[in-house]
Amino acid sequence: MKRRTFLAGSAAVAASTAAGGAPRGAMAQPAIGGKTSTLIHVPQANLTSLDPVWTTAVVTRNSASMLFETLFGRDEKLNPKPQMLEGYLVEDNGLRWTMKLRDGLMFHDGTPVLARDCVASLNRWMRRDPIGQTIAERLDELSAADDKTLVWRLKKPFSALPYALAKTQPSPVIMPERLAMTDPFKQIPEVIGSGPFRYVPNEYVSGHRAVFARNDKYKPRDEPVSFAAGGYRVMVDRVEWRVIPDAGTAANALVSGEVDWLDAPLPDLLAMLRSKSSVTVAPVDIYGTFGGLRPNHLHGPTANPGVRRAMMAAIDQVDVMTAVMGGDASLFRAPVGYFIPGTPSANDAGMDRVRKRPDTAAIKAMLKESGYGGERIVFLHPTDQVYYDAMSHVVAAAFRQIGLNLDEQSVDWGTVVERRTSKEPLEKGGWSLFPFGSPAAEYRDPIFATNIRGNGGAAWFGWPNDPEGEAMRTKWMDSTDAAEQKRLDMEIQARAFDTVPFIPLGQYLPPAAYRKSLTGVLTGAMPVFWNVAKG
Repeated sequence: MKRRTFLAGSAAVAASTAAGGAPRGAMAQPAIGGKTSTLIHVPQANLTSLDPVWTTAVVTRNSASMLFETLFGRDEKLNPKPQMLEGYLVEDNGLRWTMKLRDGLMFHDGTPVLARDCVASLNRWMRRDPIGQTIAERLDELSAADDKTLVWRLKKPFSALPYALAKTQPSPVIMPERLAMTDPFKQIPEVIGSGPFRYVPNEYVSGHRAVFARNDKYKPRDEPVSFAAGGYRVMVDRVEWRVIPDAGTAANALVSGEVDWLDAPLPDLLAMLRSKSSVTVAPVDIYGTFGGLRPNHLHGPTANPGVRRAMMAAIDQVDVMTAVMGGDASLFRAPVGYFIPGTPSANDAGMDRVRKRPDTAAIKAMLKESGYGGERIVFLHPTDQVYYDAMSHVVAAAFRQIGLNLDEQSVDWGTVVERRTSKEPLEKGGWSLFPFGSPAAEYRDPIFATNIRGNGGAAWFGWPNDPEGEAMRTKWMDSTDAAEQKRLDMEIQARAFDTVPFIPLGQYLPPAAYRKSLTGVLTGAMPVFWNVAKG
């Protein structure tokens, strides 16, 4: 054993463990008493799946945080902290990780959470998540040494393991082994987690309502909460998600007190909501969303990197973000590169590609040099997603201005989700481009900025194939020299601007709106419903 460290979930846990005693167990959530309190939340979209491994939908991610737990949670600054764990031990130069579950973990069906449940759940997640796949490539074995102990045996170190096990979209949630054995490319048949809320399936009405009840048997951690780390203490009896497709109707319902919280009100409505004394308009997801345009790297003109570079040159990120968030520049950041400003890997390499927009004649010359001859480009324009719709209008106009033969197909987001899985050529129903949004918090370094990856058929929809870029990423992961990693950050971004795995469109930061009668609303990388009380 060459290196040995022990990290516990809190100073109290570490002290009691060092003294040879068991960690102090948390008490179950105390009864609220009085009449039933219900928090009514308006999500940004209908909740159609509750399996956060099967889908990357934002609403599924948000509901999963209520129903499931992860081994690690992130605090407000996105630092990973033990959540389901009492602590963990790192040995053998980072090749062996031993993780011990904390006391009192219980699934909603009344069964205890065991290490074998965690092993099965993480194996399922590693098959779907790009970071999970990276871990799997470095993994010799993940096993349950006993009911409370997981052991990771790695072939190569992976120092970011705690951060990976705290991530979302897809989320490494823990569920009973019987459910975790479900094919990860199919949805789980029932929703059983160990989180602070439980799902109420008999009250679900698609397109109208989803209900989550307080899990009275849940035992929070002892330490204070910070976003998704620490003690999840639920202060209401129920959270009801009410789907209100019309943004104006939703805003009026908030003002009148019919609902308590809007996840993402339209920018056009923010001034009205700010003028109401009963409403707070403030950031909840303080990291926002990274908007982008994903090209198909297999078929059609977008398989040509020269065409992709011309497309990127045609887009003014500030114009796109202004269309998405309005004229308030505090609600977006643009232009951005392939790592979000303020993150460890953000740098200036290649940024002239998005800071200095060539004139139309120069971009047309780029297209001609690439060999583009007017071939059709199928652009999937989702009209039912407010932010993606705004992006699409600006992007389509810019592409037509430079002479692209754009087949702009107006569809709903569900159709995009279905069609983007197709690897068929354009003449057989394939596609060329679609807009997307990813959690901006993940674009912090080459490990977590997964849409930069060029791992071919295993990559996200669009399937870029860039062995040289993959080799740079592997070298970054293997390095323990901060200066070398910073140099590689610049090389990786410069290469991304050259190969264009996707076209960055900017970072947008939509605020939430909620009644002032709500207290304890936490900020972080998504809305969470613990710590929130309703006056």
